[in-house]
Amino acid sequence: MDELQILIDLHKHADRQGPGGDAETALALDLAGVDRAAPLAVADIGCGTGASALLLARLLPNARITAVDFLADFLDVLQARAARAGVAERITPLACSMDELPFADGQFDLIWSEGAIYNIGFEAGVAGWRRFLKPGGLLVVSEITWTTASRPAELQAHWDGEYPEIAPASAKIGVLEQQAYSPVAYFTLPEHCWLENYYRPMQARFADFLARQDHSAAARAVVAAEQREIDLYERYKDHVSYGVYVARKLG
Repeated sequence: MDELQILIDLHKHADRQGPGGDAETALALDLAGVDRAAPLAVADIGCGTGASALLLARLLPNARITAVDFLADFLDVLQARAARAGVAERITPLACSMDELPFADGQFDLIWSEGAIYNIGFEAGVAGWRRFLKPGGLLVVSEITWTTASRPAELQAHWDGEYPEIAPASAKIGVLEQQAYSPVAYFTLPEHCWLENYYRPMQARFADFLARQDHSAAARAVVAAEQREIDLYERYKDHVSYGVYVARKLG
């Protein structure tokens, strides 16, 4: 089994594939000033197993949501969850890469992406997705962000290796402005979005995951890497979080 399949096996059983929370998703929606009763066209890019898409379907009862992920395994889980929640008819799953989206120009009122834009990079994502928004359309993305001006060397080295595009919020907001968006709102995810909603459930899955993988060296390496990230967050959580960026397309 290759590393991607091993990672899928660990994460497809999770409610979330990254830090986040229902209250924080709802807050971002409110800060965006979205009319919740409007018949919106929404794209959730990098949707995973559907935490955001399912909540958006409940909060936006007249919206049609296209849920995009390149992993069919995750979309299968999302479809099952949507059926149980009674919102399957308003969520259309789409298996494709976020840098090869088949959408028309101006197709969406709202593009949403929680904890996923790093896969192609923040600047590439906000630049490439802009054309899919209607004039005045809204973009809501969460992105790993430095929350202090300086960081411990251990933490800096880790995230420079994992995601060299990590930067403070001021730099990310500057990118949005350069790509012809008007920043609307910004906030950082609180600690419970990392620990209670993401890391602790992942740690609880480690034993079953390793058993399914026959405690292979590759599976143990995945667990060790995840645990190292958790340890770093617990030690240095004052310096890093996900920033939630809300912006409006200009022009």
